[in-house]
Amino acid sequence: MAGTATLGDVVAVLDALYDPRWAEPWDAVGLVCGDPDAPVRRVLFAVDPVEATVEEAVDGGYDLLVTHHPLYLRGTSSVAATTPKGRLVHRLIRNGVALHVAHTNADVADPGVSDALAAAIGLTGLVPLDPRPADPLDKIIAFVPRADANRLVDALSAAGAGAIGDYTRCAFVADGTGTFLPGPGAQPAVGRVGEAAYVEEARVEMVLPRGRRAAVVQALRAAHPYEEPAFDVLELALPPGPRGIGRVGRLAEPVPLSEFARRVARALPAAPVGVRASGDPDARIGTVAVCGGSGDSLLAAARRSGADAYVTADLRHHPAADERAERRLALVDAGHWATEWPWLADAAARLRAGLAADGITVEAVVSRAVTDPWTLHVPSSR
Repeated sequence: MAGTATLGDVVAVLDALYDPRWAEPWDAVGLVCGDPDAPVRRVLFAVDPVEATVEEAVDGGYDLLVTHHPLYLRGTSSVAATTPKGRLVHRLIRNGVALHVAHTNADVADPGVSDALAAAIGLTGLVPLDPRPADPLDKIIAFVPRADANRLVDALSAAGAGAIGDYTRCAFVADGTGTFLPGPGAQPAVGRVGEAAYVEEARVEMVLPRGRRAAVVQALRAAHPYEEPAFDVLELALPPGPRGIGRVGRLAEPVPLSEFARRVARALPAAPVGVRASGDPDARIGTVAVCGGSGDSLLAAARRSGADAYVTADLRHHPAADERAERRLALVDAGHWATEWPWLADAAARLRAGLAADGITVEAVVSRAVTDPWTLHVPSSR
């Protein structure tokens, strides 16, 4: 029989998918309220932690509400029920509903918010629009008697070294000859004080996350037979990793901008803000940059990417006018809420899969409440 998840179990899976360390410094992500030991059977995913989604979570008997946008983005010193947000916190806690936020950490994840948007409009071959550096790595190089090489590799691996993708205990081992002269006061494991020693040694090289450097060096000193082991720690220069804000991909076949804009509108949920486009309606669109949510700051990056069109939200008037005047990038502004909404289903599916790997099942549901703050679209009569 499948086990029941705790809130701690669910948060652990979400944090593995959308590591809080990836969030921007100004962001407010993670668990807002809830007891990590409380059982979780039903999870509701929504873009916004607003009255409509909180009511949906409470009325639907959900144990956890996961939102993309933070409740208190700018922080607070009080959650008193004297403000709209404070009342939401009280409503959640009184009804045993936890709240968890994955915001910019989900934006940069691979896959993340923009991957879901790109998939919705049919893009393939995705690469980051604004790549983030790969997680920093070190390399440790140690010299050890050949007979002790495997034992040292095991110790360094246990401390966190030698993981490359889906492989662990990765090491390069090469044979050579080490020499040293023990001085007065030394207690050499090999050789004698005052006599030059020559030892058949192995050079062991392993990569490690920079955050594990102290633990790996400690493990090396503990496992090495020498009184003074010789080793180097090098900081590696790495290319950008797969994470980053936005994505760039290609359509299966180029289409006119007019048809592409209609495709975007069909792919995304309807909201009053609608979909608007800027550019020659007959321009052929094949390569597309996307950014779920506010992508105005990445307009230049979208242009540099070689894309024919940029799909995002919250574009400003003057930069859009400049693109139009210079006949550069076609723009499709599809609304903030709508461009982030496709991520919810992907996150829900990945949560279910992550828990299922441990024999745990939860019901994960996507809210269809339209929480775009713009509630009316009125065509001009002139």
